[in-house]
Formats: sequence, structure tokens, C-alpha cells
Amino acid sequence: MPLYECVFIARNDITQQQVEAIADQMAEVLTEQGGEVKKREYWGLRGLAYRIKKNRKGHYMLLGLDCPAPAMQEIERQLGLNEDVLREMTIRVEAITEEPSAVLAKRTDDRDRERGFRGPKPAGRFTSGRGRTGGDDREEFRARPRDEMDPSMNDEM
Repeated sequence: MPLYECVFIARNDITQQQVEAIADQMAEVLTEQGGEVKKREYWGLRGLAYRIKKNRKGHYMLLGLDCPAPAMQEIERQLGLNEDVLREMTIRVEAITEEPSAVLAKRTDDRDRERGFRGPKPAGRFTSGRGRTGGDDREEFRARPRDEMDPSMNDEM
């Protein structure tokens, strides 16, 4: 049987359990028609690129399906009729991987990354002034008291 990946976006004012219930309904329709759900991922409540039916956010769900083409057409029809589903997209794939999708992998990378560290400080002349411990040890940028200045400079003042 052909393999498909189906992503649908549900309205933001429903709960995660209701989104899971929509996915359960789709799995039930599939099993009745001889297919099965190989992969199921809830991507969470995410912002949309533009408004869809007056919604700015939506619950994203990915389903990896192994089913005949008529069953997939029925799934698409059911998702189109459901008033809680804003959009759905289905593509045919060669294989369904067991590892997390790119969306979930990126989310775990973001959580693992330390928030405070932004990389090494660039070399430069100006700093924010925060966190100075020893001061600036570069001679050309350090202010000097008047008695250490050149005597020729004192004559001009």
C-alpha cells in the first residue's frame, strides 16, 4: 500500500485532547478501510504565517499513514468537513521514518541550548560597561590622569 504523510492544523481555541480526538477519528476511518497509522506527532500550538479563518495560531498534527488511495481520499474529505480543522495537506512519501520529524527535532535542540550564551564577544573598541572586572588593559583607550600626560600637552591647556 502507498505511504502518506498528512499534516492538519486545528483551531487554536480547542484543546489538545480535542485535536487528539480528531486524529483518533481519522485513525478509525483508516482501520475501517484497511489502512493504519504508522506515525503520529503532535507539534503543538504554533503561530500561523497569516490569518486563516480569523485565527493567528493553530494546533499542528502529523500523521504517517499506510493506506489505499480511496481511504486517503476519505480522510481528506473528513478533514475538510470538520469545522475545527483549518487546513490539511497530504503528500505521498517513499518511507515513513520512526525518528522525530524536523519540527520536533528543532524544538528539542532549542530546549537543550543554553539561553544565556550568544557566542564569543567580538573584538571591538566599545563595550556595554556591564560586567567589567579588571578594566580595559589596552593603553591607547585608557584615560590617563593629567600628571601622566606629556608636558607639551599641558602647555596647550
